[in-house]
Amino acid sequence: MLTTNPIAPNWSGKVRVSEAYDADLHASNLTDWQQEYDQTSRGNFYGSIVELPFDGLQVFREHTSQALQQKCVVWPDSVWLGIPFEAQKVSRINGLTIHPNTIMCRPGDCEFQLSTPEEYDLFGLVVDQGVLMKVADIHGLDLNWKELTEHGRLGVPNKTLEEVRFLLQRLLSVEQNETPSRLQKDVVLMALLEVLKVETPQPARTQSYHNRKKVVDCARSFLDQHMDAPVTVTQLCEVANVSRRTLQYSFESILGMSPIQYLRLSRLNGVRRDLVKTSLASTTQRVNISQVAAQWGFWHLSQFAKDYKQLFGEQPSQTLNWRHIS
Repeated sequence: MLTTNPIAPNWSGKVRVSEAYDADLHASNLTDWQQEYDQTSRGNFYGSIVELPFDGLQVFREHTSQALQQKCVVWPDSVWLGIPFEAQKVSRINGLTIHPNTIMCRPGDCEFQLSTPEEYDLFGLVVDQGVLMKVADIHGLDLNWKELTEHGRLGVPNKTLEEVRFLLQRLLSVEQNETPSRLQKDVVLMALLEVLKVETPQPARTQSYHNRKKVVDCARSFLDQHMDAPVTVTQLCEVANVSRRTLQYSFESILGMSPIQYLRLSRLNGVRRDLVKTSLASTTQRVNISQVAAQWGFWHLSQFAKDYKQLFGEQPSQTLNWRHIS
């Protein structure tokens, strides 16, 4: 479980740009989020965040080059809206597919999971609940907070989405004009209200989704607690109390991968996370890569090195010595 920040951030400023060549370091570049990213497609990673911060409101654009499994938490008493760029490949929030006319929505202080494809671009808006409710009240809009944050997906008309995407693209331009910060914030809040006036919740339509999600959550919890153990599919079936076929289908429909793929990718990302931390630390302590790999359940070291290079585009030793990784 990710830890959360106790209070909403208090910023105001210009557009900020950050870049990273590691998925998890990229995740840490988004201000005042608690996140952990696992890379799931093969190749070198590149990510960028263009962020415009205000007091109680955050606007950003995120690009990621590789497919990811993301665990995310934003600050308490807030709401996040995620608006994919037009014509994006399929993504999922908590296992629910994001369609062209849907956006993502989750409350603060609540972990959610995203599955995103290669070359993915997303606009994000996070607003403090008090700020949002005050502006909505001024403009006579009655917001149902429970409905807004319960399901994960909101349906929005295409025309509204086009207008909001255009506005956010302009605001997040690095060459933006010197529009006063107060006016920029007001424009964003007005656009946010326009979205919320026309949104319709998009809950999961069948009970089978909830059953599959429960199976995956149970198996993932067990795997996360036994990352260094040789867990088998049979064990996962016993833990989740389902057949092998049900386990396989649940993982593929919720996460887009098999349970074995999930386990292998999670462990490889765990090794990389440890190597990156060591690389960035100011220490001369010698690190034994084989010991780090063994701690994550990899005992066949030549196969581990091959799988690592296939996923991340470099040898483990290169990660350990890569000082310009972020």
